[in-house]
Amino acid sequence: MSGSAHSTVLSGARVVLPTGTVAGGRVIVDGDRIAGSAREGAQIVDLTGHWIVPGFVDIHNHGGGGASFTSGTAEDVLQGVRTHRAHGTTTLVASTVTGDLDELARRAGLLAELTQAGEIAGIHFEGPFINPCRKGAHKEDLLRDPDPAEVRKLIDAAHGAARMFTLATELPGGLDSVRLLAEHGVIAAIGHTDASYEQTRAAIDAGATVATHLFNAMPALAHREPGPIAALLEDERITVELINDGTHLHPAALELAFHHAGAHRVALITDAMDAAGFGDGTYHLGPLEVEVKGGVARLVEGGSIAGSTLTLDTAFKRSVTLDKLPVESVVQAISANPAKLIGLYDEIGSLEPGKYADLVVLDAAFDVRGVMRRGEWVVSPGPRGRP
Repeated sequence: MSGSAHSTVLSGARVVLPTGTVAGGRVIVDGDRIAGSAREGAQIVDLTGHWIVPGFVDIHNHGGGGASFTSGTAEDVLQGVRTHRAHGTTTLVASTVTGDLDELARRAGLLAELTQAGEIAGIHFEGPFINPCRKGAHKEDLLRDPDPAEVRKLIDAAHGAARMFTLATELPGGLDSVRLLAEHGVIAAIGHTDASYEQTRAAIDAGATVATHLFNAMPALAHREPGPIAALLEDERITVELINDGTHLHPAALELAFHHAGAHRVALITDAMDAAGFGDGTYHLGPLEVEVKGGVARLVEGGSIAGSTLTLDTAFKRSVTLDKLPVESVVQAISANPAKLIGLYDEIGSLEPGKYADLVVLDAAFDVRGVMRRGEWVVSPGPRGRP
């Protein structure tokens, strides 16, 4: 299907809208957009027994399909993007890892071109402005304190494509860097941090709005020193990222975050690396070697968890089936909230007329049966729905 002359009606499914789920609903696609009414002679696709949900939006993703967003060519990046699209992620922000500042600036230039081409939705800089004692899978000798001038250098190198920076805001220059990011309309995310409760509150007051993979790479919640987790969960200005892969979080931690923050303040992410959608083996995350066994990625040296092999369809299914979260809450966390964060909710993130026709067809077991991006089937829903 291509061009505005083509109209398709996806009918009979349970359709998840911002106002709730409509049983036996329909979604009308006209060209690359969702429409309010169908043209005469529109193709009818019967999706009875299925769900239709908005396309997934991943704001923290380092690669997939054997390809890394942190190195390699534009085609390598597109290979990873295509892998995640096949799993329902119709919008993706490409994440970097800690590296030499000049190299990060060059990488930003390449990713900016892919942003301008509409293949990705921007750049998330994770590192090098993080705390060495919470470095996770980042090379320690390349870490540095946040410097507003260096942050500005990367913003400029991204040519308008910078969406988010993860910072250890307790380090020297941290709060000034948060203020700079806020002034430029770029998300300041608190992560890989050793901040206290009080320091975290100061960063939020300075303009930070996201918690990078909450619970991971930060001090644990304690009754006398609540640390960053309590501050991030309690503040309505913060959206918390969660990696629901069964490795990064215990189900009780996920439930705690959803219960305390509310579904409107959660963004489900993958934090995926090259092996997502590809398989076990040896990979690199930036300059560090990673071994993936049984779908779990760990640094060869030291054994730290090194991102994930998660795709968002697995996070969706796990959230609904194992964690027993309402489908509507999961849709909010996996589509609407991240779309709002990166300023694209007027175009994506929900199934409303006028927005791009980005959607995922799920069967009764919540497995992906179809993926549409901008009106084109990435994954066809089968013989009944073959375009």
